[in-house]
Amino acid sequence: MTEIRMIESASDAAIARWLEQRLAAALATTPGEIAISVPGGSTPFPILADLAQAPLAWSRIAVWPGDDRIVAEDHPASNVGRIRALLEPAGARIVPLAEGAVPPRFALVWLGMGADGHIASLFPNTDPRVDDPQSLRRLTPDPLPPEAPFDRLSLTIPALLAADELLFVLRGADKRALFEAAVAGANDLPVARLLGAARQPVTCFT
Repeated sequence: MTEIRMIESASDAAIARWLEQRLAAALATTPGEIAISVPGGSTPFPILADLAQAPLAWSRIAVWPGDDRIVAEDHPASNVGRIRALLEPAGARIVPLAEGAVPPRFALVWLGMGADGHIASLFPNTDPRVDDPQSLRRLTPDPLPPEAPFDRLSLTIPALLAADELLFVLRGADKRALFEAAVAGANDLPVARLLGAARQPVTCFT
């Protein structure tokens, strides 16, 4: 496992500025387009709204959701629809997940984590593997979250680890405790499997 940097009590604005600096550095050292992956859920979108105002070369940034519900883009549960609404006006290229898609190597993968230790849509019942031969899978969470009872498309652990660095943003003491247990190897939840195989820098804002 790589070393993990914990940054406590970070505001949405501070996280957006950190992201801006990381993306600017990646753009400066990479010719052409860079790719990033961002999560759904309630936490990322205020941060993304702030980030969208940054003076980045957005036309050179491709944005992939780490996972998505299999619904139309105009459905309220669609991650890519919400990402598109925020970042496409800034000039970013938004890439919907689709079966058969081949994810790139990412400059940065931003992940959330559920209270059950899931990352992207890799829930414990899906038994995600660090050696999964596929980069994208269609999955059915069990139990289905009542607020989003849909099948999902999700990047797998190998696809998420194909990144120069990883970012987590966790809100709440319970999630932090679960994350720290995963770091310590005290559980075998999806987040622990990913962290155990990570070799790139990992930053976690709380």
